[in-house]
Amino acid sequence: MATIKCRNITFTNIQAIFFDKNGTLEDSEAYLRSLGQKATRLIDAQIPGTGEPLLMAFGINGDTLDPAGLISVASRRETEVAAAAYIAETGRGWFESLKIARQALDEAEKYLGIPPAPMFVGSLEILKSLSSAGLKLGILSAATTKEVKNFVAQHQLSNYIQAQIGVDDGPSKPDPILFLQACKALGLEPGATLMVGDAVGDMQMARNAKAAGCIGITWVNKPDNVQGADVVINHLNEIEIVKS
Repeated sequence: MATIKCRNITFTNIQAIFFDKNGTLEDSEAYLRSLGQKATRLIDAQIPGTGEPLLMAFGINGDTLDPAGLISVASRRETEVAAAAYIAETGRGWFESLKIARQALDEAEKYLGIPPAPMFVGSLEILKSLSSAGLKLGILSAATTKEVKNFVAQHQLSNYIQAQIGVDDGPSKPDPILFLQACKALGLEPGATLMVGDAVGDMQMARNAKAAGCIGITWVNKPDNVQGADVVINHLNEIEIVKS
């Protein structure tokens, strides 16, 4: 067990820390923006006029991406459904709309390939430090499980990350089931764990699961994006081990 300190908040008897992926460990803004733009172009080519509304829905404005926007925090399934809703507004049937949205996202992902997104500076060092202190670590992401595993493999994190959990066909954040699955996989109670994330859904998920605490990180200095956090940090190196 370890005592973790972030700024003026201390968490005691901690055995594991779970991290979100996109926007927390992975600097995925450029990739997600490109994904949304490519998918939007594909849909607009079939259904002219849907492009601008879809970009707004995804949270894309020119060269900027809203870190609290749809494509930043939603699961793949949620993104498909949201895009399909805009397509359905043009008079297309629901199942056709869903098919068009899914195919566009599939093609966009295939075109872009495996995300080349880097980890945020210092993230690897923090994972190594926490792991060496005896803490178990996991990733809980709205991305698919395959994407989570690709991220772990790409950055050679398997020695540090014991739980690799994404959203496939089941519920997404803030449903606590992801958190509870991770705890079960590590043989721990939620009350001995912390959640680190960059979105309100991360905080709500951890609270719904009755975690020991929620650490909100905002690399872009937007604390409103992590409302509900016990403490808000701007860099992962603010997670300090007091004793273990």
